[in-house]
Amino acid sequence: MPKVSAKDTKKSAGVQAAAKKRAKKDPNKPKRALSAYMFFVQDYRERIKAENPDASFGDVGKLLGIKWKEMSAGEKKPYEDKAQADKARADKENAAYKANGKAAKKAAPASDSDEDDDDE
Repeated sequence: MPKVSAKDTKKSAGVQAAAKKRAKKDPNKPKRALSAYMFFVQDYRERIKAENPDASFGDVGKLLGIKWKEMSAGEKKPYEDKAQADKARADKENAAYKANGKAAKKAAPASDSDEDDDDE
């Protein structure tokens, strides 16, 4: 077993400190678009669990993946349509969010510069 140097412990301490300082997620940020596979999983998870009651969470995931791979393009089409619609929704919401966020950011530095002028 290799020895742990002081350099290694400093690195791990830095990583832990960086993890604690991570910014909080904005609750107003729009949700990401779901993929066709994720829409399929939402639809089929209960069926797979009913067919395989003893299956663990990982086993259910594997069975869902196998089922998705076995499906034809025609069977996947409704899920792909949902994914395209959800992507359009997410793009629209994200554009609106960024537009509002940039406007708020532009206003903040302007007020900071006004405060700097008053201090002089």
